[in-house]
Amino acid sequence: MKKLLFVSLLGLPFISSAQKFTKAEIARYIDQAKQVTIIRDNWGVPHIYGKTDANVVFGLMYAQCEENFKGIERNYLYQLGKQAEVDGESNLYTDVQLQLIADSAQAIKEYKTSAPAFKKLMDAFADGINYYLYKHPETKPQVLKHFEPWYALMFTDGSVAATITGGITLNETRKFYGDSTAAKYGSVHADKPLSTEDRVFDREIGSNGFAISPKKSASGYAMLYINPHVPFYFRSEVQLVSEEGLNAYGAVTWGQFFIYQGFNAHCGWMHTSSNADVADAYAEKIIKKDNKWFYEYDDKLKPITQRELVINCKKGDKIEPVKITGFYTHHGPVLGSRDGKWLALKANNRSYDALLESWLITKANTYVQYVKAMDMLQNATNNTVYADDQGNAVFWYGNFMPKRNPKLDWTQPVDGTTSATEWKGLHPLSEIVQVRNPAGGWIQNCNATPFASAGKYSPEAAKYPAYMAPDGQNYRGINAVKLLDNNEKLTLEGIIAKGYDRYLAAFDVILPPLFKAYEQPGMEYKGNITSALDLLKKWDRRASVNSAATTLGVEYGTLLFAMLPRAASSEAGTYQTERVENLLKTIKPEQFIQLLNEATENLTKRYGTWNIAWGEVNRYQRPADGVSFDDNQPSLPAASVASTFGQLPSYVSRPMNNSKKRYGYSGNSFMAAVEFGPRVRAKSLITGGQSLNASSKHFTDQAQMYLDGQFKDVLFYKKDVLKHAEATYHPGEEKQ
Repeated sequence: MKKLLFVSLLGLPFISSAQKFTKAEIARYIDQAKQVTIIRDNWGVPHIYGKTDANVVFGLMYAQCEENFKGIERNYLYQLGKQAEVDGESNLYTDVQLQLIADSAQAIKEYKTSAPAFKKLMDAFADGINYYLYKHPETKPQVLKHFEPWYALMFTDGSVAATITGGITLNETRKFYGDSTAAKYGSVHADKPLSTEDRVFDREIGSNGFAISPKKSASGYAMLYINPHVPFYFRSEVQLVSEEGLNAYGAVTWGQFFIYQGFNAHCGWMHTSSNADVADAYAEKIIKKDNKWFYEYDDKLKPITQRELVINCKKGDKIEPVKITGFYTHHGPVLGSRDGKWLALKANNRSYDALLESWLITKANTYVQYVKAMDMLQNATNNTVYADDQGNAVFWYGNFMPKRNPKLDWTQPVDGTTSATEWKGLHPLSEIVQVRNPAGGWIQNCNATPFASAGKYSPEAAKYPAYMAPDGQNYRGINAVKLLDNNEKLTLEGIIAKGYDRYLAAFDVILPPLFKAYEQPGMEYKGNITSALDLLKKWDRRASVNSAATTLGVEYGTLLFAMLPRAASSEAGTYQTERVENLLKTIKPEQFIQLLNEATENLTKRYGTWNIAWGEVNRYQRPADGVSFDDNQPSLPAASVASTFGQLPSYVSRPMNNSKKRYGYSGNSFMAAVEFGPRVRAKSLITGGQSLNASSKHFTDQAQMYLDGQFKDVLFYKKDVLKHAEATYHPGEEKQ
């Protein structure tokens, strides 16, 4: 295999310059802009109206650029494998992995052969961004100075972890492509050690979705609760309306033209991250013969395919292209090696049909239309919780689901030398794990087992192959079931209250062993153990700003959870409750006391006392640059904690920039509660506010509401939008 080769570009300086647009392009942009009207309401939310769907896509991309061009470019630098051009070597191997996985040449081919109507949408996507750059020369792209329509086909999934690697780690890719003597002889770069909090919260990317059928609704109408957990400011809130039947409201991931999570007048959808096994690593037996690479398959040798990649990497103020030879088997790209065998990835990370499915979901107005879109079977990372105005409440665990031999362990690399491990097509939608209109009247998914999604009316695990869904529970799932599995009739406000329930179910499990250890004869104590234990014993296990027990509990729980061994696979990682219970069995009584003592010492060292209210140390702050958190600047107390501990709303925080206080950076983002009556009624909330501009009143106008769970009314109907219009304009015009 070839070692990475750095080639100088004659000392080319690293500078950005404005992109030049042709007269024909500019004329096309101006003509499209005339067909689009953007109305921003009193919360800054853009409602985009156009005659055609393509008009609306053009306006959407322009509006997104107004809010966060930097975020759009950043997402495409990732998807295109171009981050190293800005970040240097720190992201070099991420780019290597991405360029191996997603072939831009194939995306270009798909664009050129796409259906004319869909090609118009991709053209409008690029034109909307380029028109913004033309009208705003002060915006300096870091790399992408001219967006191409085929870029949309490189980012077909709106989830926070859209790239699937089948369990092959980034460090394995570093070792394989960074060492000319082969990966098995050593590592080029060691993985950066994770802090205690990072080890606990590194997978805090889940979400909550509830569907309520008419029988459990106080109004008699179905309802949907949308609550994704992602890094703050990861998506924007928007409405898309055309005369071609498009009328959708919800969250759009920066740089995409479909509603990822949202609703229309008739139906709504919430995606949660799926842990279904949808990608596989194949262990390939490699042979080098006559200075060429081959792999063994069904007792024959097949040649390794090679593809030359060039990754531009920033070094100082210059750009140096890194040339690499990528290797492929018929299973897919080789991303690393393990135990002397190369690991090839088989997955569905991007495709034309995946983007088309996302668009058709955005356009769906009925259950039949929604299912028709889902029948494309191209969404590889998401579960779907759905509700509509016909009273349907439905849940699908996954969508893209390969058929495989159920006797094999697909969570680990499988034998690549035999056709016996090949996929056998895809399971049709009717065969995947799902729930439709359960008799209990409710559905929940919190990234845990689908076999508890509707209480006693949940699917039976024994009826499905293990690779379809891990039967692992988490503390959020336990809390959600307790809140919904009763005879209570829910209102829209009631479902919002459930979604903001701050009970920390994990402490029902992790505190009793601590209390029992304290009672052990001969146990020795030091410091503030007795007072600290007394505080925890009296705690109601609900997070609140005035609770010192929350502060102590989170510190203790974080230290305890950091002792969990890293899961053997992403699927195994879903078994949170089982893994914690197994850990508790291995801990000696004196260790529980030692952990609590360490927690009190940590807090005392950090804050001068361990007995300090959670809201004093857990804060919400939105720096102008997004990163410069400062204890000396204004901030708001935050009651919530990370949902790792079983709380439904998520607020992941930690000390930042050497601060003493903790600041939130991930968790609840765009949220909505929707009731599907004759006239759709909805409420929504977004982290902090709609704008990313610190000088805008919409930068933090929803901050306190966000912290308290006080949702705003959604302005879905144009008559209401006009009553609350703050600015009305065509793309390219000054906001009036």
